Amino acid sequence: MPLSLYVTGNGDKSMTNRKKRTRKSVGLGGRHRFGLIARLRGYFFAGLLAVAPIGITLWLCWILLKFVDARVTPLIPATYNPNTYINPYFPHEIPGVGLIVMVIVLIIVGALTRIFLGRYLVRISENILNKMPVVRSIYSATKQIAETVLKRQSEAFRQVVLFEYPRRGSWAIGFLTGTTKGEVQNLTDDDVVNVFLPTTPNPTSGYLLFIPRRELVPLSMTVEEGIKMIISGGIVTPPDRRSTALQETKRVGPADGDTPTIGPNSNIKAVNDDGTKAAADGD
Repeated sequence: MPLSLYVTGNGDKSMTNRKKRTRKSVGLGGRHRFGLIARLRGYFFAGLLAVAPIGITLWLCWILLKFVDARVTPLIPATYNPNTYINPYFPHEIPGVGLIVMVIVLIIVGALTRIFLGRYLVRISENILNKMPVVRSIYSATKQIAETVLKRQSEAFRQVVLFEYPRRGSWAIGFLTGTTKGEVQNLTDDDVVNVFLPTTPNPTSGYLLFIPRRELVPLSMTVEEGIKMIISGGIVTPPDRRSTALQETKRVGPADGDTPTIGPNSNIKAVNDDGTKAAADGD
């Protein structure tokens, strides 16, 4: 058989097979059979991404609302409970009554603590609680944590920091909760700070670390952005809003064995917070 016929014959077979494959993959209107399904699936996930955050937020708010109402509403006297007058005409309770009453009570209690009589009553209550063996420990710890977190001038959870953990060259983000004091600080020559290292995806649990201040890299992201990044497992990453000069300035050296990646003994040049080169000792 001539070579041209042999090649032509093979070419006809390949063209026939190609047409068969094409016919199998093409549906009505010349479009791929699975194109419509893939497009609908894309629309479904796009709608899910748009609705899921709103739906989850509303669901959590509804759970919180029902939780507060279930515990506060039964404590309201029937005379002052609006559900008493609405139930004969509407068989369902008004959601949010307990939450509104709780907010009003907290406002009144806060106003009373500002006057002399309120401070006196609070002092008497604290004295009673401090005389109870087990309750006084719980009350003292809870009060100290609440005052530290809610105090306006508090340093707790106001700064997101980057530090090496759990090994050199591996980095984690945490929250600066304050300056280390007491026995922990007195046992070391370094200026140590308290850093809370949260876990993913539950940031309410984590580890308390005492880290030298010189080994921390302050981040420009807010605490809210840091929490979102931790909960999402790094999927939601906040943008770098620093200036171009600061973005081009490296503050962390490459991981190279036991060589420090940050600090005076690292391979990176020391810089100030504004991105300028720090003055060397003796300059």
